[in-house]
Amino acid sequence: MDAISLYNQTTLECSKLITERYSTSFTLGIKTLAKEFHLPVYAIYGFVRYADEIVDTFHDQDKQALLERFKKDTYEAIESKISLNPVLHAFQLIVNEYKIDLDLIEAFLHSMAMDLDFKTYNDSKYHEYIYGSAEVVGLMCLKVFCKGDDAEYQRLREPACKLGAAFQKVNFLRDIKSDYEERGRVYFPGVDFNRFDTSVKTLIEEDIQKDFDDSLIGIAGLPAGAKLGVKVAYLYYQKLFDKIKKLPPETITQERVRIPNAKKLTLLFGSYVENKLGFS
Repeated sequence: MDAISLYNQTTLECSKLITERYSTSFTLGIKTLAKEFHLPVYAIYGFVRYADEIVDTFHDQDKQALLERFKKDTYEAIESKISLNPVLHAFQLIVNEYKIDLDLIEAFLHSMAMDLDFKTYNDSKYHEYIYGSAEVVGLMCLKVFCKGDDAEYQRLREPACKLGAAFQKVNFLRDIKSDYEERGRVYFPGVDFNRFDTSVKTLIEEDIQKDFDDSLIGIAGLPAGAKLGVKVAYLYYQKLFDKIKKLPPETITQERVRIPNAKKLTLLFGSYVENKLGFS
């Protein structure tokens, strides 16, 4: 391995480490993808994770300035095909290799900036935020899975967006307490956190289930190396969603719904077996 290859490999492995530290479920999900997709998806996750940390974690810093610098450094890395920031170097490798559209990256960074300005969302801003924060991340991964086949990418684009939206909305429900108490945010349009009741929760759940249902046709059409991994993620999130649906509204607003790591592994393994045996 020459020096450049060593540097590239090391930065990709840094993104893998970030994924492992920040998300047990995402790490386990990636392992069910074909091996050729592991490092590219780790690189995408490392990029979006660190951007998200800027707006959610560094409360004693100028978040807007940090995000602007991160955005500038991102585009410079993509254009010059190098960065001394290992997260950005790994990300640009994947962006350039798989020709990930810059408008997807711009939409993502725009949604991160929205978190600095918006505390409550109307319907249009809600959909705008979900597209940039979740749907485009799925589309970046889809670019990797399709390996340059644009016709396949366009065919699977809409279902991929639906799946990303479903995942994000489940996260919103799971994190509704912390988003409101720690950051003052309520993502669901027209929802008053202090009046979150069964009727409101049911309407949100119906919307999420429709996104899950609409995404299934896309999962069935994915390339072989990606199909199992995405299906396992779908089944895992559906089971998490099923757990949330069984809980009363007051539980959702009083505590974050958690699945212990051991149970995450059990759920993911069970989803893997169900899919392999054709039970779901």
